[in-house]
Amino acid sequence: MAGEVDVVDVKAERQSNGEWRFSVTLLHGDEGWDHYADRWDVVGPDGTVYGKRVLAHPHENEQPFTRSLSGVAIPEGVTSVTVRGNDSVHGLGGKEMVVELDQN
Repeated sequence: MAGEVDVVDVKAERQSNGEWRFSVTLLHGDEGWDHYADRWDVVGPDGTVYGKRVLAHPHENEQPFTRSLSGVAIPEGVTSVTVRGNDSVHGLGGKEMVVELDQN
């Protein structure tokens, strides 16, 4: 049986407009529509969710897998975010990753 979702890699890139693009790699033993990784979030130190990528289908035959999200607005002064995964059975859980943001 699949456990919780683990975030195994994150790449964060500041775009020319000041917003961020995140490419997040998740690992989860997706078992079809009844139990699969269905979302990942970009969360600030105070718990504010700055971005959310909804995953529309299971990835049983593609593990780990990477999906991206652009247009994430993060306020000036926030120097790190946490990326966390969610699955359709356990909700939030598994390995999270803290990402230091290069403000340049």
